[in-house]
Amino acid sequence: MQYEKILKSLSDRTRLRILYVLLKAKRELCICEIMDALALEHYNVSRHMKELKVTGLVKEQRAGKFILYTLAETKDKFINDIIGTIAVIPETEFKEDIGRLKKRLSLREAGRCVVGILKKCCNQK
Repeated sequence: MQYEKILKSLSDRTRLRILYVLLKAKRELCICEIMDALALEHYNVSRHMKELKVTGLVKEQRAGKFILYTLAETKDKFINDIIGTIAVIPETEFKEDIGRLKKRLSLREAGRCVVGILKKCCNQK
């Protein structure tokens, strides 16, 4: 059942963080922006993005050398309710992620990521 897969995918904190960052960004994000916001390696983020795509929560689109991710638009009430529930999680729960996301988004030019993967971005250790 698809609903079980969705709920199971949300039991992982990293996937929950990814969805929260996508929600708060209110725009498409490239994988490097998600990596820097979460302070995680490419492999780790990529693996979780694959799971979120399979469940239908996230969609991807290629734009040149960048892969852009957004929350999937759907008429499925269950998925929309799940996204709505994630949206009301207090920002304090993901404070560091949101802080890094804001710093990372400030590097955009004309609303697009032009930087790629940064080794030391957004006060990462």
